[in-house]
Amino acid sequence: RAGAGGNIGAAAAAKSAPDGYTFVLGTNATHAANEFLFPALGFNPATDFEAVAMLGLLPMVICTSAPELPANGIAELVARARAKPGTLNVGLPSTTANVVLAQFVKAAQAPLFGVKYKSSGQAMTDLLGGQIPLAIDTATAARPLIASGKLRALGVTSLKATEMLPGVKPVSEQGVPGFEVVAWDALFAPRGTPPEIVEKMAEHVQRALQLADTRRRLMEIGVEPLFMGPAQLDAFVKAERPKWGDVIKAADIRVD
Repeated sequence: RAGAGGNIGAAAAAKSAPDGYTFVLGTNATHAANEFLFPALGFNPATDFEAVAMLGLLPMVICTSAPELPANGIAELVARARAKPGTLNVGLPSTTANVVLAQFVKAAQAPLFGVKYKSSGQAMTDLLGGQIPLAIDTATAARPLIASGKLRALGVTSLKATEMLPGVKPVSEQGVPGFEVVAWDALFAPRGTPPEIVEKMAEHVQRALQLADTRRRLMEIGVEPLFMGPAQLDAFVKAERPKWGDVIKAADIRVD
């Protein structure tokens, strides 16, 4: 059940019987960011679910079509932004991209100017056409254009390099130590689902993520496989919620 940034599906799952027959694919949106973006969710991400298993991370990439910005050029980007504050526009096709930019501007002290787009396609069209010099998008969306040479990747937003963009350095290794903002996908069950069912499902997810075909297919859609069990995922989400909330509130990011 899609819609409202994942809120519709998450609300339906939260109201379902906790019998092991309903699960929800939660994300950094449904379980960390949306409560700071929407006036009402229809569910409480902190109390309505049992954490089951992390499936993987979705790294974002800062990319450019501007010839004066070399690949793996975060240091050059920061220098240019500081030299001409607010003159370098960055296309932002998602809330996650907005959060990445806000955190990057703060961490790198790089005064870039964000331009919101309703879709990745629109942002990439303007980037390729030279209307904007930069964009932040998922590795999935940018990868074909980077591979063809139409775009150049300046850095990925994961703490470490990703197999999806070989040779592209993380922002954290280019003068912004510790920088990490990634989207993620994880499995949750309605609150009250028996622990033995939660553990059994987590075991199945772990085995599935060890299969070469599963890992390949996830990578194809932009998800870098990463397993966490129930306790580890629960702690991870508890740490993510204030992290996303603080950035969204400080940057006054809103859903249009």
